[in-house]
Amino acid sequence: MTSNADPEAHTRCGLIAIVGRPNVGKSTLLNALVGQKISITSRKAQTTRHRIVGVRTEGDAQFVFVDTPGFQTRELGRGRGALNRTLNRTVVASLAEVDVVLFVVEAGRFGLDDAKVLALLPPGKPVLLVANKLDAVHRREEMLPWLKSMAERRDFAEYVPLSAKKPADVERLLAIVRAYLPAQPWWYDAETLTDRSERFLAGEIVREKLFRLTGDELPYTSTVVVDKWDEEGDLRRIAATIVVERDAHKAMVIGEGGERLKRIGTEARVELERLLGAKVFLELWVKVRSGWADSEEHLRSYGYE
Repeated sequence: MTSNADPEAHTRCGLIAIVGRPNVGKSTLLNALVGQKISITSRKAQTTRHRIVGVRTEGDAQFVFVDTPGFQTRELGRGRGALNRTLNRTVVASLAEVDVVLFVVEAGRFGLDDAKVLALLPPGKPVLLVANKLDAVHRREEMLPWLKSMAERRDFAEYVPLSAKKPADVERLLAIVRAYLPAQPWWYDAETLTDRSERFLAGEIVREKLFRLTGDELPYTSTVVVDKWDEEGDLRRIAATIVVERDAHKAMVIGEGGERLKRIGTEARVELERLLGAKVFLELWVKVRSGWADSEEHLRSYGYE
């Protein structure tokens, strides 16, 4: 790593938080910025539940992105209070340490939930307004009055309308963010993509397939716990438990004749083999743990910070 011979003089490195309400495309943006999938995505709100670090090293600059859970601003009812409090603490803690904030909204839209997240952003930190899903805006001329209204809400350091699905837009955002990175040594090796373990990513991929294949049928209070991880050469033996709150949810996940659970396992295994570059043997179980999402003890045991 010859370019890093005199890091104090020649390298930049900084922590960048990606924040916004649920379902504005934060995880999709993180994956695009890093150049590889490290954060799961789905249409279900609150898919991201952990502080996930993604690293992109480009030239003399190292970007350390933090994908946070979408801040929960609504009362979601019994059985979700402890989980929501935990997720919200994760967002607030992430903001305290960062060098720059990417505040992600849907281009042309700004609602009460967006406003509540904006109010949480610390003063004195440069905040870039990232107007995502620009490809969904049919009349671009409508963006000008919208951007003017956003300028009245906060003195944003930059305005970056984009589509996280377009590589050219992502590269443009990287170039803008680079100017806000402090001159200091890199925190990670140039090859590092995330601080999360392969075991953690395995659980996340199973959870993504669970959400995608159950749609809106399965409540938000479901999670995945990796019980076993064994490496035998180029084989990974993984056992994981899908935790739900009710017997009816268990039946929903398993499906008729076990078909849905089998499909969840198959799709997760295929993606894991691609991610790990190894053969994967995956076993999935489904257990009922009533009220787990409202229990601080259960949350800690399931890996929530």
